[in-house]
Amino acid sequence: MRMIRATLPAALALAAITSMPALAETSTASVVENASGVALVTAAASLPPGQYLWEQDVAAGPVSILISIPDQKAYVYRGDSLVAVSTVSTGKEGKETPTGVFPILQKKQMHHSNLYDNAPMPFMQRLTWDGIAIHAGKNPGFPASHGCIRVPTSFAKKLFAATELGATVEVTDASFSGDMMAPRSDAQMTAAANSSATKSDLTTFLASR
Repeated sequence: MRMIRATLPAALALAAITSMPALAETSTASVVENASGVALVTAAASLPPGQYLWEQDVAAGPVSILISIPDQKAYVYRGDSLVAVSTVSTGKEGKETPTGVFPILQKKQMHHSNLYDNAPMPFMQRLTWDGIAIHAGKNPGFPASHGCIRVPTSFAKKLFAATELGATVEVTDASFSGDMMAPRSDAQMTAAANSSATKSDLTTFLASR
């Protein structure tokens, strides 16, 4: 089974990336559209902090997300096709982002942290009930969060629109390699996330796994 499809020469995608200005803030992050397949992976290797790549309308299927802590990148799949790569900032020393496979438990376009001074967490997608989520935030190019996965603001908005409750997010301490497959969704977990309206219901379900 092929994980990605090559439809654009890698050199073209690389040229597009190298022409982008360095960015200081995620709010002005740039995006290269339609950089697909092998070109997407190749170009992503040189992404500056706060930037991302997104291939438009090239695949069907559920969205899943692979977060590589050593790469400080998020890899987004539709079905088995890699369609987007973004820089991220995961948890700093002492507040490391946990590894494992998580369902998206809650989505909120504008959320404020209950733990850290009411800090804004735009386009929040919750992975755990103890405070771990994907959301828009600063991307300095290294782990700097309190455990959440920060992504560029414009990427966070696109990802928020693309995912559903129960979508699978895998966080790994391995670097991305060509033989990595898309994270597999759990049908029971997805159904529970979509049918359960309360934290207690989902917590009970996950504890029984």
